[in-house]
Amino acid sequence: MCCRYYMEMSPELRPIVEAAQRSRLYRNNIQKLPKPLTTEGEVFPDALVPVIASSKAGQKTVFPMLWGYHVPGIPRTIANARVETAPEKPSFKDGWAAHRCVIPASWYYEWQHTLSPSGKPKAGDKYAVMPKDGALTWLCGLYRMEDGYPHFVVLTREPGESVAFLHDRMPLILPEAEIDNWIDPKRNPHMLLEAALTDMVCEKEPG
Repeated sequence: MCCRYYMEMSPELRPIVEAAQRSRLYRNNIQKLPKPLTTEGEVFPDALVPVIASSKAGQKTVFPMLWGYHVPGIPRTIANARVETAPEKPSFKDGWAAHRCVIPASWYYEWQHTLSPSGKPKAGDKYAVMPKDGALTWLCGLYRMEDGYPHFVVLTREPGESVAFLHDRMPLILPEAEIDNWIDPKRNPHMLLEAALTDMVCEKEPG
């Protein structure tokens, strides 16, 4: 968790997607990237998606980034990092300090986690989760360069009351007004955590 989200080609999301398609980073690497840019639909780890971060010049910029870090000894990509431990863990501390990003989504997905008769956790119904107020879901993350291309992870935190029935974690989501502050490498990210959105709308997916 969070390992799935959805991009709907809405009036709010379209300009961000188009900015990623126009970016020099994408155009210069399109022939050697492992997959095309995801512009809409359900998004999985390892996807190439639009992400907002600060440029070298300090400007808010849309970059196409790959979802997931590769860590030696771990066979699959790491999609998430915990807010509580990211500042100290070797894979995430540099990103926490100076390479923070925001991943625009329409909503994220979560599966309701329950216990089987034997006491083991199991995944149940799938829910689309989004902030109660707001056109987009601004997922907060970290990024780093791998083999010359940016990769990101989504930060997670303890759940708010509205989603605690689904899972014991939720993504770190900030209001749109805090995006510039979050990606600013000069800001202290700890000071922004109190602004996190936790009042979510949870809609069960059909079937």
